[in-house]
Amino acid sequence: MIIIMKPNASAEAVSKVKHLIESNGLTAHLSEGTEVTIVGVVGDKTKLQGANIEMMDGVDKIVAVTESYKVVNKKFHPEDSVITVGNAKIGPGHLTMMAGPCAIENHDMLLETAYAVKKAGAQFLRGGAYKPRTSPYAFQGLEEEGLQYMKEAREATGLNVVCEVTSLRSLETAVKYVDMIQIGARNMQNFELLKEAGKAGIPVLLKKRSLRYH
Repeated sequence: MIIIMKPNASAEAVSKVKHLIESNGLTAHLSEGTEVTIVGVVGDKTKLQGANIEMMDGVDKIVAVTESYKVVNKKFHPEDSVITVGNAKIGPGHLTMMAGPCAIENHDMLLETAYAVKKAGAQFLRGGAYKPRTSPYAFQGLEEEGLQYMKEAREATGLNVVCEVTSLRSLETAVKYVDMIQIGARNMQNFELLKEAGKAGIPVLLKKRSLRYH
């Protein structure tokens, strides 16, 4: 369920509602809009029976939510999401460009590309440090060495850097160097990797499909 506060509800009133929710073992998600504040409740709502939340100071009404994915549901978060990554913002009102090599081949190539990407007006340098191939004899990427080059490129240009990860091991390494991690289309059903990416503490770029033009 969600608790919609009155437009003039004080910070103290919102805090009391949040405290009541959390003291009963549930989770409260605050969404502070320009006009009203919405408090989302996640957990077993039966624990709040008899709490008379609708009678609390500053509460306008309570709305039941039956849809899945409550953490990202529009009813919980009516405002458009804007994600901050380093010195860039991604979301409505922001034109965000990312560019860079599919595979990082060497230090000089990446730095040269980074300067070109910066000059073109992009905010992100994307580089492939992990490149699994069908053939075990083909180039598999520079791995951590490539990530080190990306970090150096960020320091030299001010660009934010993003790299695709393909395994739990590569994820653990990449978070030490990049501002955002990417999950490629082939790993969108690698549920263990997706869960760990969600716990990584940095933004995740999900790539659902690849478009190729000839």
